[in-house]
Amino acid sequence: MADHENGRKKINGGDVELQSVLTVVSSTPVNPPDQVCPLTPLDRAMGQHSVHVIFYFRSGSIDFDGIRPALNEVLTLYPNVIGRLAKDEDGNWVIRCTDAGVRVHRAKVGTSVDEWLRSASANDEKFLTLRQDMPDDPKYWAPYRMQVTDFEGGGTAISLSYPHMLADPISATLLIKSWAEACHGDVIVHPPFIHPPALNIPPSFANLPKATTHYVAKSSTPNPDSEVKMASATFNFSNSKIKESLAKMCSTLPDATPFDLLSALFWTRIAKLKAQNTRNDDIKQSISICVDMRKRLHASLPYGYVGNALHFSQLTVDSNKMGGGDIGQLAELVHRHVTGLKEEEFWSAVDWLSSRKDDQGKFFPPFRMYGPELTCVNMESMIAPIGTHNSESQPLMYGVEFVKDQKPAHVSYHVENAEGEGLILVMPSPEEGLSRRVTVTLPEEEMENLLQDKVVLSLDPTLLLSGTS
Repeated sequence: MADHENGRKKINGGDVELQSVLTVVSSTPVNPPDQVCPLTPLDRAMGQHSVHVIFYFRSGSIDFDGIRPALNEVLTLYPNVIGRLAKDEDGNWVIRCTDAGVRVHRAKVGTSVDEWLRSASANDEKFLTLRQDMPDDPKYWAPYRMQVTDFEGGGTAISLSYPHMLADPISATLLIKSWAEACHGDVIVHPPFIHPPALNIPPSFANLPKATTHYVAKSSTPNPDSEVKMASATFNFSNSKIKESLAKMCSTLPDATPFDLLSALFWTRIAKLKAQNTRNDDIKQSISICVDMRKRLHASLPYGYVGNALHFSQLTVDSNKMGGGDIGQLAELVHRHVTGLKEEEFWSAVDWLSSRKDDQGKFFPPFRMYGPELTCVNMESMIAPIGTHNSESQPLMYGVEFVKDQKPAHVSYHVENAEGEGLILVMPSPEEGLSRRVTVTLPEEEMENLLQDKVVLSLDPTLLLSGTS
């Protein structure tokens, strides 16, 4: 692990050493025992993907044995997390709340957290997570898996891996946050809301073609070539640079958000790279935009809703608007699209997904939700109120403190099986204000060019965790 290039240590993720494996169960058995938790149509739609979340803590090591009792306590609130996947009488996946527990691996790595964040690649990050394909018979397989990795000189990474059909990234983040709150005996700010019928609607709900066309197209699109090597990198944009860039749009788009800016920025630059590589003369350019709909419903869901509350929609623009390189103009189109999404569109998509089953009640196989077209995920909904009666807000992931006043240095999110045109995750940063972190996954050759793109670099981003994924 000691090769040095340009003053940076070359990280080898394979040097992460497994120490032990254990199973953590709830402090109180599930009651009633062996209860069944069904999945919603949105949950089932995510069946081709899995999620990996990694929390990096820089200051001091976290004593897992010391925080383990709080995990036992919190898992009492999450009977679905400690259960096992099974099939109902129609052949559809459900969760049997068997109290079988969460699998936890302990590991260590011989480098510091800061060196890892500077020099490790997305491929190295895989060694901080437990990536296991679901077996044909998952009766004894733990769908939720954690890894606690200690770094040299102090510092810890805590990862959570699970099938996407069980929960979205907000749900996973709040599980870890609730654990940290329980460690200090604090009130759990966003307790889990486990109520599958919350996103089930009456079959009579009218179908809106505008909302379902994108899903219908996805369902009939062949999976992309999985042999194409993908690469990932995380760009950190400072509060001052984002504020300066948004100020330039103020006259035409006073309500512009960092997501509007950054999604437009990366969409234009990636579209240019792809045009250079393929000489694509299409007169239209499209992107799939994913948003959380918890707070966008008339009867909003709490942040603690456990499951999937994501909606995908398509934005298409003329290629001349892309080729002109006017990021402000494209940001305005993104803004209008995202703010213009209606509740009826969300429910119509859920209704269409609910209808995808045969005469015996078995749901059709899931299709790829992230891709194969370029997909951009708006994670700004993770900036949530700190408390019920507190107007102050903070990013959910950076409110996790296992040791008081020691917030995460970084939180990584990865969606498995998102090959295709690419994936853009726009998420909060640990810095205050409008700062954001953007994780981009692209075919390897395109990523090499994006890392040298002058327009992206003009915003002076700091680069984290770049390399082959």
